[in-house]
Amino acid sequence: MDLEELAAAVKDGTVDTVLLAITDMQGRLQGKRLHARHFVEEVAERGAEVCNYLLAADVEMATLGDFAGPQWHGGYGDYHVTPDLGTLRLVPWHPATALVLADLETTTGEPVSVAPRQILRHQLDRLAAHGLTAHAGTELEFVLFRGTYEQAAVTGYRWLTPATRYNGDYSLLDTAQVEPLLRRLRNDMYGAGLSPESAKGECNLGQYEVTFRYADALTAADHHVIYKNGAKEIAAQEGMALTFMAKPNEREGNSCHIHFSLRDDTGSSVMAGDGIGNLSLTGQRALAGVLATMREFSLFNAPNINSYKRYQPGSFAPTALRWGVDNRTCALRVVGDGPSKRVENRVPGGDVNPYLAIAALIAGALHGIEEELFLEDVFTGDAYGDNTATRPPATLREAVELWNASKAAQLAFGPDVQAHYATTAAIELAAFDAAVTDWELRRGFERL
Repeated sequence: MDLEELAAAVKDGTVDTVLLAITDMQGRLQGKRLHARHFVEEVAERGAEVCNYLLAADVEMATLGDFAGPQWHGGYGDYHVTPDLGTLRLVPWHPATALVLADLETTTGEPVSVAPRQILRHQLDRLAAHGLTAHAGTELEFVLFRGTYEQAAVTGYRWLTPATRYNGDYSLLDTAQVEPLLRRLRNDMYGAGLSPESAKGECNLGQYEVTFRYADALTAADHHVIYKNGAKEIAAQEGMALTFMAKPNEREGNSCHIHFSLRDDTGSSVMAGDGIGNLSLTGQRALAGVLATMREFSLFNAPNINSYKRYQPGSFAPTALRWGVDNRTCALRVVGDGPSKRVENRVPGGDVNPYLAIAALIAGALHGIEEELFLEDVFTGDAYGDNTATRPPATLREAVELWNASKAAQLAFGPDVQAHYATTAAIELAAFDAAVTDWELRRGFERL
């Protein structure tokens, strides 16, 4: 909806609340619930303010670490929040409520370079200098449990009951058991202006995937975070709990496959051609660049400790950084023909921040295009058995080391972004190193 439509809805009482949202480093929506009239009369034009610690906190909202910007000795001042009115929409899962995404600026009016939405915008600007645009679509999986989030917390997130009892991959019988929830996800997201395509069962117990139609890269990321936040809220309303953790248990993890393609400034695809894998020269160089930077940019594809536990042989999560044509054992899977030619990045998990992951794809593609890289031969067969392949980092610690040493990351994202997200990962590692886990207690409480 546009601002005029919102004003009319506020006047007739159809809308009384506006959610003003920014995306934090973890890919979560943060912000304020505003009276709709206040938004229309004041905030839509002037914006609002939020504390700048929102981009200097961990998942627990702890203010730790030596960030170059927000920190205690700087007083934790404000960021200015500028609504992007092109994202204004109703959210059907809340009565009389609209939502708008926003961008962050400093108090002097400069874009906040480390904000996830701005990081993606910067890569899109770099791409535009080559006369190119990016399109993307995300396929996001979750595991669904019976019972509420509050009940799960009481048990320490143990002994949870999956929504279904068996591997229901593609099973219509399995999805029928939770169709009231899946139907709400499809229809409520459509009502919020997203373009849902399908919902299907996956391999883990109670695991499902909802897919959405591709869009320009920024819109795809916007829709991803709106869906992810909304899916949790809808599940809670249904008395259930779902998780997008990359590896919530010992079975198959949650993936976030990202389909990615490049187009010229007329909207025509530049990916298809007569070369290897039926790729154009631009497509080959872009794919070569993504492969070449994938280890160094792992922090943007796998941002958490838990992310790296998903990469297991035979799990449909990649262990080899290879590319193949319609080959799900490879990290990069080339699919489609003609205008639909694209690459599917199978590395990210459900915990990924889509702005950062898509920004990494664009930065990698630009690296290949600008350096005129040659694409390695297409891989055929089972990439899990390829002992010569480059591997994703085994841990977040290894990923941070690669990120810090990466000249490609510094050139693409800038030293401020490189340092900021390295600090974020260091905070996460320090918290994990200090924790006593259930695994340690089970092995050592009595027997050691």
